Amino acid sequence: MNLHEYQSKEILATYGVQVQQGYTADTVEDAVAAAEKVKTLTGKDGWVVKAQVHAGGRGKGGGVKFSPTMEKLKENAQNIIGMQLVTPQTSAEGKKVSTVLVAEDMYYPGASEPKEYYVSVLLDRGTGKNMIVYSTEGGMDIEHVADVTPHLIHHEEVDPLLGLQGFQARKIAFNLGLEGAANKDFVKFITALYNAYIGIDASLFEINPVLKTSDDKIVAVDAKVTLDHNSLFRHKDLAALRDIREEDATEVLAGEAGLNFVKLDGNVGCMVNGAGLAMATMDIIKLSGGSPANFLDVGGTADAERVEKAFDIILKDTNVKAILINIFGGIVRCDRVAQGVVDAYKNYGSLPVPLIVRLQGTNAAEAKKLIEDSGLPVHSVITLEEAANKVKEVLA
Repeated sequence: MNLHEYQSKEILATYGVQVQQGYTADTVEDAVAAAEKVKTLTGKDGWVVKAQVHAGGRGKGGGVKFSPTMEKLKENAQNIIGMQLVTPQTSAEGKKVSTVLVAEDMYYPGASEPKEYYVSVLLDRGTGKNMIVYSTEGGMDIEHVADVTPHLIHHEEVDPLLGLQGFQARKIAFNLGLEGAANKDFVKFITALYNAYIGIDASLFEINPVLKTSDDKIVAVDAKVTLDHNSLFRHKDLAALRDIREEDATEVLAGEAGLNFVKLDGNVGCMVNGAGLAMATMDIIKLSGGSPANFLDVGGTADAERVEKAFDIILKDTNVKAILINIFGGIVRCDRVAQGVVDAYKNYGSLPVPLIVRLQGTNAAEAKKLIEDSGLPVHSVITLEEAANKVKEVLA
C-alpha cells in the first residue's frame, strides 16, 4: 500500500527522522493558512507547494513549485489543486490533484552549499536481507544514475536479526562524503530511518532527496513509503491511511470482491484460478496474437456470484474484445465452475464479447457437457492450444 508524501513524513517524524515541515491543504485558502503556520515555525517566507499523488516525477509535470512570496504561493496553489498531473510514472491522462503539501523552503543560504543525496531501504528477496541503497546523486531519477554512473550507487546489506549496526551507519555517511556535524547527523538519520522501516513493516522507503542543508542538518525533503499489504492486520492505524482515489477503480472493486486483479492494456479478458496458470494463460494469449487485458485470479471458489462479479470487472474495460476462462479443477470441481459460468451468463443477460471456456481437472467432462447443454454461445475448448486458436479466431 502506497502512502502520500505528507503521510510518510508524519510516520518518519515519530521515529525521530528529521523531515521538512509542512501542512496539507485542499483549497487555496487552506494553502495560505498552511503557509502562515509554516512561517510561524520557521520565522521566514519561502514555501514549496507539492502535489500529493502516488507518482514520482511530480516536479517534471509541474506539480512542485517554489513560492518565495504569499502571492506566488496563492498562484501556485490555484494552478496545482485540481490539475490533472501527468508525470513519467502516471498514465497519459494523469492523476487529479486533490491535496497539496505546503512545506518550508530548505534551500536557504548559509556557511556551505546544500547538497542532495539519495537513500532507499528495501528487501533483497534474493538474500532475505534488507538493503540500503544510497548515492551522492540525489534529486535525480535513480534509474538514470544507475545507467550513466553506476559506480555512484552504493549498497549496504543489513541482517534483519541484527539490525543496522553503528559501523554500517558510519560507513554510509563516509561513502557519501559527509564530515563533521553533517556526518554525525546523518548517522542518527539513517539509524532512525531503518528503525522506522522495520517498525511499520514497510516494503520500501525512498527518500529522494535527503538534503544536507547549508548549516549541516540532514533532512528528508521528500519521502515515498510503501507498506507491506500483508502486515496491515497489525497496523490498523496505517491501514486507515489508504487513499483509494489514487488506485485503479476496477482494482479497488476487485479487492472488495476478494478477487486478485491487475489491469493491463490488452484486448482479451482473463479469468483464471491460480497465479501460475494465469501467467501461462497470458502467455498463450500473446502467442495467439492477442494481448491480455488483465490478470484476474478468482481463487479456489468460482460460484455464479463470483464469476458474475468477475465479468462485471473485466467488461468495465472497453478494450476487451473477448474473454478467456481457464480453470484447473484441483480443489474446486470443474462442474461447479461450469455451473457458475452458466448461471452468471444467464444472470448477466448477454455478454457483448465472445466467451471461451477451458475447464480441466476434476469433473472436466461433466463440466464440458453442462456448458454444451446450456445452449449458451460459449466456445468450449480442451487444450491450451485450442484456446489459443479460438482466441485468434474470435479476434479475427
